[in-house]
Amino acid sequence: MSFQVIKGDITTCAVDAIVNAANTSLLGGGGVDGAIHRAAGPDLLKECRTLHGCQTGQAKITAGYNLPAKHVIHTPGPVWQGGDQNEPGLLASCYRSCLRLAEENGCRTVAFPSISTGVYHFPLEQAAAIAVKEILAFLEDSNVVREVTMVCFDDKTKAAYDAALQKKSS
Repeated sequence: MSFQVIKGDITTCAVDAIVNAANTSLLGGGGVDGAIHRAAGPDLLKECRTLHGCQTGQAKITAGYNLPAKHVIHTPGPVWQGGDQNEPGLLASCYRSCLRLAEENGCRTVAFPSISTGVYHFPLEQAAAIAVKEILAFLEDSNVVREVTMVCFDDKTKAAYDAALQKKSS
């Protein structure tokens, strides 16, 4: 099993599944969500329409269409409202739900973006710590998912995930 943090574009990852930081409609949006929908092509939106949305903290899977990834796992992260609306629990549930769905669909390699830290304003360091904890715990017990990559959009995000991983590994 392995877990790595890189800076890059998740839409170019040739993995079994990439995770989309989606909204609850699953019908596309800005940031990572918009980039994934644009790169995958219009068939992704067509399939997403058949899923009838997704609750925050849960996940649904589609084909990858024009992406190098076989699948897209869509998960709506929580909008930060100060931390007293179960945002940490919902974010942890996003990672667990995505990894369970990856495992159920035979995905050995999974790439994640930083969920909820963009326009949803989840504090980056706290989000990174939650993500690293959930991913490492899942990898300990999984016989299917073998490699997880955290794909960070910028240096600040990568530094936060590198720090969280180093802290958890030591």
